Amino acid sequence: MKPLRGISSMAPRQMLAELAATYAGHPVSFEAAGGLDVASRLRAGEAFDVVVLAADVIKGLIADGCLLEGSRVDLARSGIAVAVPCGAMPPDIATEAAVRDAVLTAEAVAVSSGPSGRALTDLFERWGIARQIAERVICPPPGVPVGAWVAEGRASLGFQQRSELIHVAGIDVVGSLPPEIQVDTVFSAGIGAGSVQVPEVRRLLAFMTSPQADDAKRREGMSPA
Repeated sequence: MKPLRGISSMAPRQMLAELAATYAGHPVSFEAAGGLDVASRLRAGEAFDVVVLAADVIKGLIADGCLLEGSRVDLARSGIAVAVPCGAMPPDIATEAAVRDAVLTAEAVAVSSGPSGRALTDLFERWGIARQIAERVICPPPGVPVGAWVAEGRASLGFQQRSELIHVAGIDVVGSLPPEIQVDTVFSAGIGAGSVQVPEVRRLLAFMTSPQADDAKRREGMSPA
């Protein structure tokens, strides 16, 4: 029995690995890469049975004909968390003003190249500090977690999806952004336009959106969509 071939961006990879391991149906194997790279590979014609990316990217891939029309399902929601090097004094992040002060006083701030990084870039612009901190904001390449650069000491403060930070050694996750500036990313799945196993993919996605999958999503730093 040929396994379903899946691919995702980095943020949902641990959740998908856990769900794939517990799924009692058709075997499925997921790989993970930077979201931009995944989208480029699909647009270049690489074939996958199931794709999991941020909802807006999935919508775009459906519009481009890379994924089946009407196949999008929302799997999980993920918020942005804050990390510091292990043992460092955690900053106050209880309010928007406190987070802004933490960013202004950090020696270096790491953000991702994915949805959370774009949200932080917009936030820095809205605060009017983007130019002031430009030389201190760093961005790991796609596929490299922000937490890795925080652990290595390249950044004293890091922002990324909670699901990406909680498995990185050498950092402390301070907490999530306060509600007034929190930005949730919805991760959705779509079925590859060239898949020859569409019924099996639909059964997999039915499991992944069922209440049976909720605990795994929460364990991996996400919440049901």
